[in-house]
Amino acid sequence: MLTELFTFWQAQAGKLGEQTLQHIGLTAASLLLGVVIGVPLGLLLTRRPRLAPWVLGTAGVFQTIPSIALLGFLIPVIGIGWKPAILALFLYSLLPIIRNTVAGVQGVDAAVVDAARGLGFTDTQVLTQVELPLALPVLLAGIRTAAVINVGVATLAAYIAAGGLGEFIFGGIALNKPAMILAGAIPAAVLALLFDGVLGWLARKPTRQLMRTGQVLLLMLPLLAGLLLVPRATSRLLAGFSPEFVGRADGLPGLRQKYGLKPASVVLAPALVYEAARHGDVDVIDGYSTDGRIRAYDLRVLHDDQRAFPPYQAVPVVRQQVLRQHPELTAVLARLNGQISDSVMTELNYRVDYRHETPRAVAQDFLRQRGLWHEPQPVRGATIRLGSKIFAEQYILIEMYAALIRGYTDLDVATKTGLGGTSICFEALRNGDIDLYPEYTGTGLLVILQPPAATLDSVGSASPAVLGYVRQEFRRRYGLEWLAPIGFNNTYALLMRRQQAQQLGIASITELGAFLRH
Repeated sequence: MLTELFTFWQAQAGKLGEQTLQHIGLTAASLLLGVVIGVPLGLLLTRRPRLAPWVLGTAGVFQTIPSIALLGFLIPVIGIGWKPAILALFLYSLLPIIRNTVAGVQGVDAAVVDAARGLGFTDTQVLTQVELPLALPVLLAGIRTAAVINVGVATLAAYIAAGGLGEFIFGGIALNKPAMILAGAIPAAVLALLFDGVLGWLARKPTRQLMRTGQVLLLMLPLLAGLLLVPRATSRLLAGFSPEFVGRADGLPGLRQKYGLKPASVVLAPALVYEAARHGDVDVIDGYSTDGRIRAYDLRVLHDDQRAFPPYQAVPVVRQQVLRQHPELTAVLARLNGQISDSVMTELNYRVDYRHETPRAVAQDFLRQRGLWHEPQPVRGATIRLGSKIFAEQYILIEMYAALIRGYTDLDVATKTGLGGTSICFEALRNGDIDLYPEYTGTGLLVILQPPAATLDSVGSASPAVLGYVRQEFRRRYGLEWLAPIGFNNTYALLMRRQQAQQLGIASITELGAFLRH
């Protein structure tokens, strides 16, 4: 593991340095805002204590909102990138800074304050020359807490194209690469310890020296925040890619090898990629050829004219033990074999993604149209646990399988949807946490099995050959069974807004590469 980690760091040294600077910039910028706004608010509350429950309560509410949810709320208002990330981190920093400012000032000995007033100090002089200097250690402890919190939360900023060390972390999670996760997590932990150590060292300084170093710190924060402006790679178009696509051999690395494609790119959460293209935040995205949002958002699928993407036949993957215990499942699941073409799946996805119909309603309507629907039978048997990844197509397929199992057997069904990327679903199936989930042959080949180049060449790109190899290896290695294909091929694709692609004369990935090079 350590060898793999150091090899990864060495290979990605430039990217690691860029992400580290971005991470420091995000933390410093949000901390600067927290100090500039939080400290005056805290001082105000020491003079207007009746406002304290309202202000601290509001800051506390921001602390309770899950980080990814808060970022999601901000995106429709501000868009993607570092702006919503800094605002979210700033909101998280407010509570410890305000609370410690209030506690620090209120903790100053009343006799000292009375002595200052007896000497003729004005209220402003009492605050700036007595209370604030004596409260600095407690106040600095709040800033220290906020800094450590923000270093950790800033990893999520990678999901909205704000950069930072979260790019490695989420890419590693999506690809089931522990070394890649550690490549981002360890530097983030070191940064948190560094911020904590520096601020802790400052807090131990004598009051007079602490005042001077505190001023230096305030001057340094804008400089550190400026690291966000470190120039990034640029090109004529900006691409937004999901973490899994960036790291998969059949994703961006494969396109670089086959097409020499090297666009300037940002990393986005899979759920945000299409929205970013729709709103013009990015120009090129990764997607799936049967996604309903292609039609809904008027996107163009760029022709993979050099066949960089392998076949991605959708197939249910089931634990062999479950099939042995419940042999009737094989025939029930086979009722969906060959029933769904590419165009049909695109239409089903469109109904969920754009018309906002529920996956269950869409699935049941399809089964009724095909004469496959049966009313659920009384439950007398065991429970079959179905899992899915986190996009509409998988939700629809799971609802179809759930309805078929309930209608044609006496087995119960439990669904675990939204399990995330490939590695999470696969490990859940392998460990027996779920019994079945829909997977794609190209994903099984390149992401899970990861055979050597010689084996890939021998397998080729024909759909039957890929399915045969994947089926054989999953049986041998994991005791998992790939059943018959459902019918459609949901391959990776590069997408652009149709109007922009037409204006630029880009219809294929080769033409995209040529445009970027000139």
